[in-house]
Amino acid sequence: MKDVANLAGVGVGTVSRFINGTKVKDSTYQKVSEAIKTLDFIPDETARGLKSSMTNTVSLILPTIWHPFFSEFAYHVEKFLSQNKYKLYLCNSDGQSEKEIEYVKMVDQNRCDGIIAITYTDIENCISDGLPFVSIDRFFTHDVAYVASDNRKIGQLAYEALAQSGGRHFAYIGSHNEIKNRTMDRGESFEEAVTKANAPFSKLDMLEPVYANKEQIKAFLKANPDIDAIFAINDYEALDVLSALNELGKNVPEDVQIIGCDGMKMSVERDYIVSTIKQPIEAMAKCAVEMVLALAAGKEICKEQLLDVSYIKGRTTR
Repeated sequence: MKDVANLAGVGVGTVSRFINGTKVKDSTYQKVSEAIKTLDFIPDETARGLKSSMTNTVSLILPTIWHPFFSEFAYHVEKFLSQNKYKLYLCNSDGQSEKEIEYVKMVDQNRCDGIIAITYTDIENCISDGLPFVSIDRFFTHDVAYVASDNRKIGQLAYEALAQSGGRHFAYIGSHNEIKNRTMDRGESFEEAVTKANAPFSKLDMLEPVYANKEQIKAFLKANPDIDAIFAINDYEALDVLSALNELGKNVPEDVQIIGCDGMKMSVERDYIVSTIKQPIEAMAKCAVEMVLALAAGKEICKEQLLDVSYIKGRTTR
């Protein structure tokens, strides 16, 4: 199989999926077929049976388990996997592509049946055709399944909520990664909504990894003292904005209003920590689990799932 993979220019996992009848792209099918014919390769049926057996495990790749959004997502993924008699491997990647690639290889090595991933690193070349892989908030290609909240609606809702509660000078505060992902749509759609309304707008969009985040926010707010309505890319960022405003002697929400995103809580029983655009984290996890298990079973699925969001009023808006 390794010889076939090398000759065809594909991964061993792709050859395995071809042999086991999982659908692959036409171009990949042709290359593997020709390599098998050239090498006169005959699959060992006994080994094939062993390789096709399911491990009943799924890997979850997260940038960091410290972030409450990722932690809550992991909680729900484990819950839904458990309901399907599956176990979870957790990869806390710290944004290291090497770690993520090792977990992707686990599928090719038949050490797990599929992967759910929130990743912001350059791993496109490791995701072979037909791999049971579900991406969260990041689009790779139409052959790779993904689940996302409606990030454009997030920005629109944030503007509407701030405008309806008296906002006049709007600002977006966030950060972005060099690897494009769907979360960037939040700031873009927010800016479009403000521009369409012909309202004053300021923006602080920092490149990740961000250093001295709160200091940059304070400098931005000092340079733009008329800002009174802020949309932060996530609730964590909103907390830093809140802290910076307090240090500058601004009252929230009387002087400045803030809306974050995600719907973060410190625990299930507690209130939302800021006004927020809530992502349906449980629904995203359920959808991702259903998709990856279907892919692992060789089933055809709709590979693009976009879920709705909602505004939750908290203590940082009027």
